[in-house]
Amino acid sequence: MTIKLTLGPVQYYWPRQTVLDFYADLENTALDVIYLGEVVCSRRHELRLTDWLELAARLQRAGKQVVLSTQVLLESGAEVTTMHKLVRNGDFLVEANDMGAVQCLAGKLPFVAGPHLNLYNAPSLQWMAELGATRWVMPLEMKASDLKILQQARPAGLETEVFAYGRMPLAFSARCFTARYRNLPKDDCRFSCLEFPLGLPMQTQEGQGFLVLNGTQTQSAKVHNLAADWAALAALDVNLARLSPQPQHMREVVALFEALRSRVLSATEVAARLATYTPDQSCNGYWHGQPGLNQAPAQAVF
Repeated sequence: MTIKLTLGPVQYYWPRQTVLDFYADLENTALDVIYLGEVVCSRRHELRLTDWLELAARLQRAGKQVVLSTQVLLESGAEVTTMHKLVRNGDFLVEANDMGAVQCLAGKLPFVAGPHLNLYNAPSLQWMAELGATRWVMPLEMKASDLKILQQARPAGLETEVFAYGRMPLAFSARCFTARYRNLPKDDCRFSCLEFPLGLPMQTQEGQGFLVLNGTQTQSAKVHNLAADWAALAALDVNLARLSPQPQHMREVVALFEALRSRVLSATEVAARLATYTPDQSCNGYWHGQPGLNQAPAQAVF
């Protein structure tokens, strides 16, 4: 089975033209699936829902499967209204990132169960499949040995997607950390996130990278990277591997994972070459049942 390459939703706040140029540059790459939409903060409105739909149609014409992702943390009636509009788009599959979106889709339309739904056991997977999920994204903290158990009990017809590359979205908050950094209230943030296209890095007192602040989202400083663990993904019958967007060198990252998938390059070679394009050190600790910031040796079978 060939693992499909997917591009997750953009986690950061970029200017409108930057976003459009970013996706235009990826139209003719090896990506099979592209997730679109604002998942972090509704104040990020360089692109409106109509813009996302137009972009989705363009990418679909380019041969990509397009999935629209819902916002993870909904705090207002306006955000709920936007979620309802996205769910009722009528043309594209939806990734549900909170249970409100799941409720809107359940029994009505097929959907993707996003990585923030905390699906950690077989009964949860069965329940999602009964509600209409055709794909689920493994939680970031899950280790490979636990995924093996779930894969053995996975409902028929349910695809498994694993977050394989990118800074990990660890938590979401009602507070905006980027605004707080600039001593601004959340409701008058002056769109501070635009100044940090790859988030705002935080360090420990010892000067080591710790976390990245991205508005209401907290990310890992290190980049989760399962390139060296590709054989394990295949052995576990994973259907899709997700790459998370970064503002630079995304095309090169996609090309390296395609070279890995097609066996043009070995996992060791790809992992080494990715270091050139990765904005920080790599890690794979969660996959190996260790602290997430660790870099553990690859294991082909769990």
